[in-house]
Amino acid sequence: MTLGALGAAAAPLYADGTRPVAKSARTISLAEHGALHLVTKHGFTLNEQGSASGSIKGTISVQLKIVSTSRVTLEVTIFPSGGSITGYGTASYHKGEATASFAGSMAIKRGSGTYSRAQGSGLSFSGTIARSNDAITVQVNGRLSD
Repeated sequence: MTLGALGAAAAPLYADGTRPVAKSARTISLAEHGALHLVTKHGFTLNEQGSASGSIKGTISVQLKIVSTSRVTLEVTIFPSGGSITGYGTASYHKGEATASFAGSMAIKRGSGTYSRAQGSGLSFSGTIARSNDAITVQVNGRLSD
């Protein structure tokens, strides 16, 4: 048996007798915007939900924690058709009279369904928190590979 035949014999077969083919990764340029409303608030943690528009459309869910007078952490999950994409980040935080603002970086850590292999780092995010009703806006920009 030749080395080539040995390699082919070791590759698994599908039920129809064909062999799997490697799928190349796709890159998606993210430019997302979300306008969210407060769902729950526990101390300095805001849980928000709304609609995402931009490169990937769908529902967006954000958990924003004010961890100090100058820092926030963020977990963002976007639910496009066919799956989900979740990222985590930290940002600087500035409290103003009517709004507070935040800006920082995040990484995509997991996905599901069509986006099950989603990953990305060095993405930027920014947004505002309306002090009157805790509603937030958020922007996420960067590259996602899947």
